[in-house]
Amino acid sequence: MHQVYLSLGSNLGDRKDNLAQAIRLIGERVGEVLRKSSFLETKPWGFESDNLFVNACVLCETTLTPRQVLRATQKIERELGRTHKSVNGHYADRLIDIDILLYDDLRVDEPDLQIPHPLMFERDFVMIPLGEIRD
Repeated sequence: MHQVYLSLGSNLGDRKDNLAQAIRLIGERVGEVLRKSSFLETKPWGFESDNLFVNACVLCETTLTPRQVLRATQKIERELGRTHKSVNGHYADRLIDIDILLYDDLRVDEPDLQIPHPLMFERDFVMIPLGEIRD
């Protein structure tokens, strides 16, 4: 079994429900959710918007590989209404965003998958909820 930390965010629609649905689906498709942070309301990071985010982090126990976790979380995003991912630092409002932060002590550096997440330490909306659930 592997431990994977995921970050979730939503700033459109019923933001808390979007996160709750995503967490439920993560539990069904990625692995058991062992810990879940509280929800944190934050301003958008990296772009301008009038819509505040609700963010959270979860810790899952999984048998999936990092690539399988990525595929599963991207499918969950699409099912919950996400139409496109941010590209080259161009961010926009979104119904749901799920990022892989950490996967065991593994390091991955591929064009579409980087673990640990390269920007996590710059983002309070990640580090505050992550700090709630990290050992």
